[in-house]
Amino acid sequence: MRLLKTLLFTVIIAFITQIAWGQGHEVFSPDRGDGIKLVKIFPNPATDYLSIKFEAPLAKTIKLTLHNIIGNSLEVESEIVDDHEIRLRVKDLPAGVYLLALKEDGRSQSSFKFLKR
Repeated sequence: MRLLKTLLFTVIIAFITQIAWGQGHEVFSPDRGDGIKLVKIFPNPATDYLSIKFEAPLAKTIKLTLHNIIGNSLEVESEIVDDHEIRLRVKDLPAGVYLLALKEDGRSQSSFKFLKR
């Protein structure tokens, strides 16, 4: 049991370290048959705002849901900057790891993890 706890703790620390020392953004590019759609999430780790930038003009049609690491859904203020970018206010969230799910036309497209400091 102690070995299992140590292994789980090591995996969690490696996960958080990867986020904290990563490239600062994630890119998702699914091939859905209608072309490649790129999504960039930055900065990672975030302090005040998290930007979601799309290659295609999806900002007005995409649905965002934010979850904490245990899966609880959270409400955050969002702002459509232009047709290609949405900005989330994460300033009031506690420090930790969060998951951002993007949906288009009611079906799940992608999910991203980010660290809030």
